[in-house]
Amino acid sequence: MQPGGPVTGSDTSAVLPEQYRDVSSPQTISIGGTDVRVAGTTLGAGHIVVGQTTDSVAQARSTLILAEVLVGPALLTIVFLGALTIGRRVAEPIEVARQRQMEFTADASHELRTPLSVIEAQTSLALASPREAGWYQAAFRRVEGESQRIRHLVEDLLWLARFDATRTRPGAEYVDVGVMAGQAVDRFGAVAEARRLTLTVRDDGQSHVVSAPPEWLDRLLGVLLDNACKYAPEGGTVEVSVSSEAQRVRLCVDDSGPGIPSTERAHIFDRFHRATDRPGGAGLGLAIADTVVRATGGRWDIGDSPAGGARMAVTWPRRLSGQRESVPSPAVSPSTPGGVA
Repeated sequence: MQPGGPVTGSDTSAVLPEQYRDVSSPQTISIGGTDVRVAGTTLGAGHIVVGQTTDSVAQARSTLILAEVLVGPALLTIVFLGALTIGRRVAEPIEVARQRQMEFTADASHELRTPLSVIEAQTSLALASPREAGWYQAAFRRVEGESQRIRHLVEDLLWLARFDATRTRPGAEYVDVGVMAGQAVDRFGAVAEARRLTLTVRDDGQSHVVSAPPEWLDRLLGVLLDNACKYAPEGGTVEVSVSSEAQRVRLCVDDSGPGIPSTERAHIFDRFHRATDRPGGAGLGLAIADTVVRATGGRWDIGDSPAGGARMAVTWPRRLSGQRESVPSPAVSPSTPGGVA
């Protein structure tokens, strides 16, 4: 722009208004209906003012606004759907846990209701009218049996509740499965004798050491032996064997009972599930056994026994190898035979 006002450019008709010919600081003005951003400075005897139309800025602003109008809702929709998906993924296991807890509570209530109903009926009959001494003895035996059933059920429920609440296990020790299997067979000797069962333990004499809490292994053995003795027919057989396979220790319990149908094997570890209608037990024993096996790094192997019944086998990583040494047996609180199915 010359001092007289003419503007040199592609548009020779453009004339800078007089009030802006001495402009110095940047500002936006209108020339011929077009917004122009101008700034000036003195150069020698003249004053130079340069400017640039804001059409590109306006165009960019319009493009940005259009993008916000078009893309904004889409982004909000994507964010909403993403949050909804994440929320469902977070809520799903919580809902599953809540549903399982409700089912667990309902099943526990049902299992407790049955023995309590028997006890209530026996006491009501006993109080209704005088009875003979033999009747009272039979009634008290029924009450005792149902009371033991309730106690075993409560103990199993408390064990599972404590494990579910903490997901921790007591201190693991190096335990010889063969030694503990021999102790368990000794405890169940009277049970087997009462049912005329042949109860044996087979051990190759090797060291079958695993890392696990002794009381948990003792409970596992109690569950497996109790089930085997319960379902084996009178005069049948139950065999416990302990062996080593490569770097794993294998515990196997075989019985001559009816076995486990293949259709039931996927559910036998469900809480309160019973594969048969045979009375006794609440369907928690194998749920506890499965919890022990999983928490100690074991693996199940369920199949058919050569004796015709069920084979319940568990393997663990082997910690020590070689011949078994004479070492003191681990101190455990023996599981009471029976009532753990």
